[in-house]
Amino acid sequence: MTRSRSFRQAHRWLAMTFTVTVVIVTASGALGGPEWVSYISLPPLAVLLVTGLYLFALPYRARSRTGAT
Repeated sequence: MTRSRSFRQAHRWLAMTFTVTVVIVTASGALGGPEWVSYISLPPLAVLLVTGLYLFALPYRARSRTGAT
């Protein structure tokens, strides 16, 4: 598996993880759960930011390598 393909796969799984954590946080808030639960969605979001920026930059890196404009 290539590096970009593994980043895409990780990004997809992290997106699903983030969605589940947001649902958990929403349910916890509606049921009056503890405040710290609202922070559990931040680690997947941070990793999503990193992988998303990498995937965003991939076409530009490939274009600059081939010399196309």
